[in-house]
Amino acid sequence: MDTRNKIINLGQASRIAADLRDRGVRWKLVTGYFDVLTVDLVRRLRELSGGVTVMAVVLDPPEPLLGPRARAELAAALSMIDYVLPLQGSGLEHALDELRPDAIVREETADRRRQAALMEHVHRRQRA
Repeated sequence: MDTRNKIINLGQASRIAADLRDRGVRWKLVTGYFDVLTVDLVRRLRELSGGVTVMAVVLDPPEPLLGPRARAELAAALSMIDYVLPLQGSGLEHALDELRPDAIVREETADRRRQAALMEHVHRRQRA
């Protein structure tokens, strides 16, 4: 299965969200940078999915390590994520108004903490 097919644009996301609502399917929208995938992030996403449909919104981090397409593909490769909506710039508020998910989970701050912890770990290992 080519998981890149899970990467959608806002128009597609809007149609999917409307279809889910029409069918009474509860779903969550998870925002984050998905710039570094760590075990902690995967565990967190598994916990958040809890058997509901999950749409991940991939946002631009302040200092990205990877490009937007690579970050979207990383998110799409995770089995607990059903759809990936890459958003560049300041389109998040518009997307939230358009999509109206049952739940919104903001992971940007946690993503930055996870990335900092990983970078510190790598630096410690290099010094040892």
